[in-house]
Amino acid sequence: MERVILHCDANAFYASVECLYTPSIRHRPVAVCGSVEERHGIVLTKNQIAKQFGVQTGEAIWQARQKCPDLICVPPDYGLYIRFSKRMRRIYEEYSDRVESFGLDEAWIDLSNPGLTIRDGERIAHEIRLRVKRELGITVSVGVSFNKIFAKLGSDMKKPDAVTTLPRDDWKGRIWPLPVSELLYVGPATTRKLMSRNILTIGDLAKMPPELLHGWFGKNGIVLWRFANGEDNSRVMQNDYEAPIKSVGHGITCSCDLRDNESVWRVMLELSQDIGHRLRVYGLAAMGVRLAVRSNDLSGSQYQIQLSYPSQSPMEIAQAARTLFLTRYSWNMPVRSLTVTGLNLVPSDQPTQLDMFGDEQRRMRRQKLEDCVDEIRNRFGKRAIFSAALMGCLPVEQMVWRPDVAVHCPEAVAPVFYRKPNWICNHF
Repeated sequence: MERVILHCDANAFYASVECLYTPSIRHRPVAVCGSVEERHGIVLTKNQIAKQFGVQTGEAIWQARQKCPDLICVPPDYGLYIRFSKRMRRIYEEYSDRVESFGLDEAWIDLSNPGLTIRDGERIAHEIRLRVKRELGITVSVGVSFNKIFAKLGSDMKKPDAVTTLPRDDWKGRIWPLPVSELLYVGPATTRKLMSRNILTIGDLAKMPPELLHGWFGKNGIVLWRFANGEDNSRVMQNDYEAPIKSVGHGITCSCDLRDNESVWRVMLELSQDIGHRLRVYGLAAMGVRLAVRSNDLSGSQYQIQLSYPSQSPMEIAQAARTLFLTRYSWNMPVRSLTVTGLNLVPSDQPTQLDMFGDEQRRMRRQKLEDCVDEIRNRFGKRAIFSAALMGCLPVEQMVWRPDVAVHCPEAVAPVFYRKPNWICNHF
């Protein structure tokens, strides 16, 4: 049985919804942007008119306004976008019980049934496209193909408000000439590595020996080679499917640039408190830690490290992140944002091999202390108790409090502090 997979992508989703609710800006260049005051001042999405001026997703607002001086910037309303996303999904679910979301604005639909052809899928895709436009007032682009990867490529090939079909007998001539960066899961770092080896198109990638790609990228190299050759067999999940938790992370854009290791450590510690709590809630432990650092020039880097044993400990996760930062970050630029992520998750009650050279008793004492801290937070709130390292020797007036993070910021004019905390010492 030939698979028939659709990928629906709402065009400029956030901006389209905003224009729908504010008719006066529909025919003007519009971008949904983060908050400049909270240093999230980048373009999240833009409408087609702004795109024609060269405005790009991810660039700073000031850069976008240099290209388009009349650009209208609106703040995001995620509650509204979620409601629209649910309404789109209800339409999709009328056609199949296998609808898999890919973010708020994208979804795969598996129409596969005996006797159903790609051309039938194309007809249904047009029907869905027209229904979304008529019932919700926004447009979608739909890709139709025999696997998820090519359906996604199809929805990206023609925008807005279009249907693109990539059947099994006619895909190489259309897909292989595309830039390799167009392939799903080929991010900027992978693109740079591939281009440095003169792999510029999806066809170039497909023609490489898979063993060579495995040597360069590990198992991900084999996955990308299979994608490029049309060998994706991944399923579209059932409507009620809940994806397993593969990582738990927390990040923050700081209210002012971080310029020293001590300030970075405090942010890491605060982020790790949240990660540790969520790991406990999920009954999981992390075997690795990833640190993502973005400088104030908006360039970013990621580093990873394996832990000696599974951990839920905020202190152990923070210490691993600090080790990564101290050994890998060069301090060429001040730090604008940090993200800490617990990786390679395993059940927290899974038996583990003890380290015969480690201090297991000390680790158990720390575990009991953190259990107690977690219980206090559950009863009295997140700010009831936290590490004294977040204060250091600084007076309260020099701390700026934001949701989920505290950062030393001497430039702050109006610090916010709403509760005298209790402190725990980080020396345990």
